Amino acid sequence: MEPELGTPKLATQINELEQSLPPLSQEQSLLLEEAARKVDLSGIADQALKTGELAPDFTLPNAVGSSVRLERALQDGPVVVTFYRGMWCPYCSLQLRAYQKILPEVIGLGASLMAISPQSPDKSQATLLKNFLQYEVLSDLGNVVARQYGLVYQVPEWVRSLYISFGSDLPAFNGDTSWELPIPGTFVVAPDRRILLGYASSDPRNRLEPAAILEALKAGARG
Repeated sequence: MEPELGTPKLATQINELEQSLPPLSQEQSLLLEEAARKVDLSGIADQALKTGELAPDFTLPNAVGSSVRLERALQDGPVVVTFYRGMWCPYCSLQLRAYQKILPEVIGLGASLMAISPQSPDKSQATLLKNFLQYEVLSDLGNVVARQYGLVYQVPEWVRSLYISFGSDLPAFNGDTSWELPIPGTFVVAPDRRILLGYASSDPRNRLEPAAILEALKAGARG
């Protein structure tokens, strides 16, 4: 299903959000650009699981501490699995809300949706409440599952103080001092764990469009 008439695509909304954020100093901009370049040159996006590969099974706690297993969810139909950095990331919040808007259509196609971050369960619960989400928000402490999906990188040491100054103290959010994050990645997984659509980008501003998720689910239903 195409986005509602008059509703900007997610990429457009992210661009508008970026324009509304407080301006950075030249030094801050240069630090973030260099950090982004380092992540991109690492080739991390190329290491992520691709369309046609098998999605690793996992069991993770949700926002209220209950265990959620991918294999069990797949018994009821396809699952959309999206990895996000944390509630401190404005791009992530925008993406999660955009996916909430298509949740009725996802459910109508016999599928479900779950979002995963390295945050602690209490931060996952805060993410759920802050963004009015009605799908599972899971905690992947230590990025164990994100690593299996090929998404994990480490924030360079020389830019960490800048993250903290922005309110993005990762050790406080994630409960460890690794300073590791997943790059944004979204996977539409068929009941047999085959990935119908795999998407990952080293640029946190790039997210899989909701319309692409719905199209992948429809294509999977058509066989």
